[in-house]
Amino acid sequence: MKYIPNPPWVAKDMLKTMGLNSLDDLFSDIKDDLKIKEGLTLPPAMGEMELRSCMKDLALRNISTEDYPCFLGAGAYDRYIPAAVDQLLLRSEFYTAYTPYQPEISQGILQSIFEYQTMICKLTGMDVSNASMYDGGSALAEACNLACNSGKERRKIIISDTVHPEYLEILKAYSLSGRMEVVLVPGREGAADIDAMVAEIDNQTAAAIIQQPNFFGVLENGEKLEQAVHAHKGMFIMAVEPVSLALLKSPGEWGADIAVGEGQPLGCSLSLGGPYLGFFAARRDLMRKIPGRIVGQTTDLDGKRSYVLTLQAREQHIRREKAGSNICSNEALCALAASMYLAFVGEEGLKEIALRSHQLALYAGKQVEEAGLELKYQQPYFMEFAVKVSDPAAANQKLLANGIIGGYQLEDALLLAFTEKRSRAEIDHLAAVLGGKMDE
Repeated sequence: MKYIPNPPWVAKDMLKTMGLNSLDDLFSDIKDDLKIKEGLTLPPAMGEMELRSCMKDLALRNISTEDYPCFLGAGAYDRYIPAAVDQLLLRSEFYTAYTPYQPEISQGILQSIFEYQTMICKLTGMDVSNASMYDGGSALAEACNLACNSGKERRKIIISDTVHPEYLEILKAYSLSGRMEVVLVPGREGAADIDAMVAEIDNQTAAAIIQQPNFFGVLENGEKLEQAVHAHKGMFIMAVEPVSLALLKSPGEWGADIAVGEGQPLGCSLSLGGPYLGFFAARRDLMRKIPGRIVGQTTDLDGKRSYVLTLQAREQHIRREKAGSNICSNEALCALAASMYLAFVGEEGLKEIALRSHQLALYAGKQVEEAGLELKYQQPYFMEFAVKVSDPAAANQKLLANGIIGGYQLEDALLLAFTEKRSRAEIDHLAAVLGGKMDE
């Protein structure tokens, strides 16, 4: 209670109003394994010089992707970021890049968001994009929310368990409202079981979803699913990896109604897990239902080009019953980084990056198999695949001891990612260590 800026009787009265007896009741939704059981054991206070030295020593214990080759992916990727992106983001004008409430003095950031929207539309093949979202997972959940609020009174969301597990957790949290019913369809051999998903589709289906490539790196074929869900007047939603779109069919070409994804690979550093950005693009007829904001281009009184927040879907801006979402913020600085990245690498550059990633993954697949290992799924992949190992945690420790940041640990495999930053020599080293040809 001593950390609450209220006397005990006020805190007690507040808990009583909420129908609770104690602070433990208030925090009952937090898992026990995340709670501190015996309090914090902090060292004695330090002077400024001592503290700086201590923090430096702690920092030196970190393992950096600048020092070790990184094969960890699973939704966040160690891609090369042009130096110009980081340098320009240091400009003080962008330090407070946020939602531009006053367009007359926010023309710069509004223009950058407009350019971002344009690039996302071109990348996804969709008609309209919003001004970005928190991350890929929340973008997918908001897409499902839109589908359920389309005016057809449908609640059924059909999704494969080959979609990123964190996306599924966020979607599960959204479903607690009772506004949607999530039907999770087990995959088959690392890919979505399209036939099983189609069998679940009926006139109560709001949307069907696949991820391309899926969480395991496998390429999906959504043609049959798209036809089935549209035949029942539902929506087809695709969660996509943005760099892969330089090579693969766009969501627009697949016939998707909504395309979402994680924009981190577009010029945003790993940054210990965030902040990232979610992109959200859709068909033109869904424009007024898209969560967040849309920046539009217009002219001022003098006929000069200018930018303005054209559509805003939050209830603080329009009548509550008309609101499509409570999403307020957009990741403007990360969206700006994505815009810079795409502008610097260009269409051909992005295609070369995607192609190199794919070629390195193909090379890696061959090398690990020659080292005596087996791919968990014999399916086509873009730049990520799972390798069978008996003890994934031990395999990662062995890789780390040999100067390699390993993969994402599955139950019986390591999920490995191959970006344009990797080299054949690094892949050869990875295969040799995993194949037991090198000692720790």
